[in-house]
Amino acid sequence: MIKLEAMRVFVTVAELGNIKDASDQLGRTGSAISMTLKQIEEELGGPLFESDRKNALTALGQFVLDTGRDQIRGYDRALSMIHDYAQSRIGGMTLASVPSVVANLIPPLLHRFIADRPGIEIELVDTDSRAVHAAVESGAADLGIAGTPPNDRLVSFQPLFQDRFRLICNSDSRFSQEDGPVDWSDLSDQMLILNGAVTIDDAPEYEKLAQKTSVTVRNVTSLIALVREGLGVTLLPALSTIDLPQGVIAVDLADTKMQRQVGFVTRRNTAQNPAAAAFSDFVRGELPSMIERFGLEPAA
Repeated sequence: MIKLEAMRVFVTVAELGNIKDASDQLGRTGSAISMTLKQIEEELGGPLFESDRKNALTALGQFVLDTGRDQIRGYDRALSMIHDYAQSRIGGMTLASVPSVVANLIPPLLHRFIADRPGIEIELVDTDSRAVHAAVESGAADLGIAGTPPNDRLVSFQPLFQDRFRLICNSDSRFSQEDGPVDWSDLSDQMLILNGAVTIDDAPEYEKLAQKTSVTVRNVTSLIALVREGLGVTLLPALSTIDLPQGVIAVDLADTKMQRQVGFVTRRNTAQNPAAAAFSDFVRGELPSMIERFGLEPAA
């Protein structure tokens, strides 16, 4: 049976590309590392490397690297959490969040959270909901703030607030001249630029428009730039439309069902990182004032 330390040896060799550097990093002899790699290959029944130089992986080796790296990362994080608990420390955390929350909610929250915890270390990852779910599931992030995950994800979801979607268009477009909200029929002649923020079920009008486009942009800055140049229109949560740059505007949609639910994403059946647990509790306490400040709605 392949043990964790044997897997660590393989991952180190695969990442460094040779046994000598891996030997120096791991503090083990080259012969011991070679023996470990041989034992893994015998256990799996196939070669991990294309040659004895260890600088190119086989298909099996690449799969073992991807899988083993996640397992080692999860183990190291769990061990760090155990030490934090044992020594009564909060430690640190990696927080993955959707861009609109990072840009508007996280700065004031983190400022107050860190003020009372000067020793805490926080890594902030700004990405779309799908990537947040994947990061939490793999252990790359201790806590996520994103939209509702699919049922097949190994994560749990705790709703925090709801945020309606708005139409983002060029400030010279005809939509800037209209008084009321925009109907789906008004967009029949428009190119809809898709993005990672919109994951709506049971919205046939939106799906019909989405099927006519071939452009998807996941970076909000690039998305706004394309809209400003008149390539098309897009949808973004209202929280993302605060302080839009010159040349683009946000217009309300008549379809009030077009909204997202944002909440905490945690790995299912896993003890939570102490820092992530403390931050979660802190955010819940601050949430009512944040909802009022940014015109959001409480979670349903």
